[in-house]
Amino acid sequence: MLFLFFFLIALAVAAYGVHWLIEQPGSLTLEFAGRHIETTIPVAVGGLLLLLAATVLVWAIVVALVRLPGRITGGSRERRKARGLDVLSQGLVAVGAGDLARARKAAQLAEKLLPDEPLTQLLVAQAAQLSGDRNASAKAFHRMTLKPETKLLGLRGLHVEAKRREDAEAAHHFAAAAQAIAPLPWAGAAVLEHLAAAGDWEKAREALENSVAAKAIDAPTAQRYRAVIETAMAMAHEGEQPHDALHLARQALKRRPGFVPAAVTAARVLIRHGDQKQALKLIESVFATAPHPDLAEVYVEALPGESNSQREARVEKLVKLAPQAPEGRHALAQAALAARDFPKAREALAPLVAEGQHPTAHTCLLMAEIEDAENGPSGPVREWLARGSRAPRDPAWVADGVVSRRWLPISPATGRLDAFEWKTPPQSAPQSTEEGRPNIPSAFLARPERAAELAAPATPAA
Repeated sequence: MLFLFFFLIALAVAAYGVHWLIEQPGSLTLEFAGRHIETTIPVAVGGLLLLLAATVLVWAIVVALVRLPGRITGGSRERRKARGLDVLSQGLVAVGAGDLARARKAAQLAEKLLPDEPLTQLLVAQAAQLSGDRNASAKAFHRMTLKPETKLLGLRGLHVEAKRREDAEAAHHFAAAAQAIAPLPWAGAAVLEHLAAAGDWEKAREALENSVAAKAIDAPTAQRYRAVIETAMAMAHEGEQPHDALHLARQALKRRPGFVPAAVTAARVLIRHGDQKQALKLIESVFATAPHPDLAEVYVEALPGESNSQREARVEKLVKLAPQAPEGRHALAQAALAARDFPKAREALAPLVAEGQHPTAHTCLLMAEIEDAENGPSGPVREWLARGSRAPRDPAWVADGVVSRRWLPISPATGRLDAFEWKTPPQSAPQSTEEGRPNIPSAFLARPERAAELAAPATPAA
């Protein structure tokens, strides 16, 4: 509306100017090449304007004719690019849907239409991956590394391909090259896992701090990783550098309170150097909030010179710190069994085998061992063995489908750092300890007749 208002004002001013010019007296005389031309001012002005308009029109026509071939070529190029982008889109959708034929066809056509487009090489690589042609995908990713704008993407693709063919050194090379260009989370994690798998914990620690400085790892994850690395270093130094090992384990506990592997390592170092009192105090403080059989095992073995009854009394103190935890009750039952205090052993396991409870395999086997030690081979022994064969599994250290009796800083399957969790293994996982034997109490493994009973079909007692 405002534009229209100003346009009308400008039009009125122009009309007024033309009217004023027409009313002005006077004439314009031009003598050129023997010719005498005389006309009025308005006609001369009008002629000049017409001449300017004709000049502009001729110039526009000439420019349009000069630019016409370029516009025709540019239009063809734009249509080619539009078609190529459409083919790329269809190809990437085909890769995501697993349609190999369409993906391969789209990749071939995209290479013809848009050979210099970064997404073309990505489509070619993914189509090759989909078809299982590792060499073609590696070549496509390599071509991507030759251009600065796609180098990181190519390095990641080459890293993935190297991991698939289990070439750890090549995978590390590509991850390190990417990390040198930009502190990417995937590259930092890959470098860290490679150093951890090699046991080079000092360099792993340095790589972690570099990733933290570049903000490629969030603070809580960094603290977890620091605790794992420091615990691994403590375990490595436990024999030759106990003071360093103790410092590292305690530092890991500060970063990650209740971290059982760090507490176990610190306690072992203290016990080995005669500071059993401090070791017991450390285990008790951690066990109260994070009961674990590894803690209970170190606690039981802390004072090898004491009698069985003294050990039983000491373990009973540990159980009181976490009375509902089955880990403590298992330890107390084993200590009482060693002292041949059968009532105390049964009392320790009573809450775990009470009506409505679902005792684990280890609980059932402990009950069988108590029955066997007190009454000899009998129906209750076979009944508990039968229940143990059907009972839920006990928690263990699990990482990527691997079940381990002991904690490890990395997964043996994938090399992932801080992969092990204390949880109930899946039913499909092999139910064995790190020594490869079933998790059966020592008394049954020590006697051949018990092994025969375990192998025989068990029938519950009436």
